[in-house]
Amino acid sequence: MEGVTDLPFRRFVRELSKNKQPFFVSEFLSTGCSVFLTPVNIRAVRFDREEEPFCMQLFGHSAERLAVAALQAQELGAAFVELNAGCPAPKIAGKGSGAGLLRDLPNLRKILESMKSVLKVPLFLKCRLGWDENSIVINEVLEMAEGSGVEQLTVHGRTKTQGYKGFSNWEAIGEIAAKAKIPIIGNGDIDSAEKALNAINHYGVKGVAIGRAVLRNPLIFLQIADAFEGREIKKITASEACNSVLRYEELLRADSLREGQIIGRLKQLSARLCLEFSAALPDFRLKVLRSDNIRELLDNWISMASQNK
Repeated sequence: MEGVTDLPFRRFVRELSKNKQPFFVSEFLSTGCSVFLTPVNIRAVRFDREEEPFCMQLFGHSAERLAVAALQAQELGAAFVELNAGCPAPKIAGKGSGAGLLRDLPNLRKILESMKSVLKVPLFLKCRLGWDENSIVINEVLEMAEGSGVEQLTVHGRTKTQGYKGFSNWEAIGEIAAKAKIPIIGNGDIDSAEKALNAINHYGVKGVAIGRAVLRNPLIFLQIADAFEGREIKKITASEACNSVLRYEELLRADSLREGQIIGRLKQLSARLCLEFSAALPDFRLKVLRSDNIRELLDNWISMASQNK
């Protein structure tokens, strides 16, 4: 979720969640430079008091650098530090970081032990099932995580080579949850309150991790809370979608982003959000994404909402 789950986006989600907000994790933070607190990372580690306890997620392949970064994350107020061993992006995994660590388990073990040795706060791990279907290593990773003192494991039910194609293997996630001594968080394809409830009730996970789905439906965390508490699950309306885009623009401006950055983020949200209305409004998504400036984009949303009350 690099470039998505930054401070203004988390504020946006927190407002929409109406005090039912989820447990937040930062954008993943690179440890590729000799200095961890680069200008990019300094901006990315910011969080609000209302987000506490807050988790900072790191990626890299150097045990020494990850240990240093973990210690600094702790000093900056992270209540939890998480190692990302799941990112499938070629520029990350291809260099031995993210899901690339699943092809070098000895280094993954070294990294976990190094990070754990400097931390007083809990260490979490996020990973995939393996590099590909011929190298499923999730059982070995679980054993390694438990042996290294990792206190929570998030499992994405796909391999690295799958990327985000196909479907998350929840049977495999359930098998890991059944044998694990530490909490297992399930990840992959959770895009509704119904799926979240089903995952927790049928696969033995302690929770679910949601990423891309929140772009399509920013109300998803509120809906999950309603479902758990037995209330009717409210679907997002055209008016609510429009208001969410307008509010997101305000939060982006308040965070001093440039105009080009703001319209990029608004189109990113709009591209997914429009999918909720694609059947009834087949041309709207393209119209919004072709907007030349922020005012035009917002006016398109306002016009659509006024016509579809």
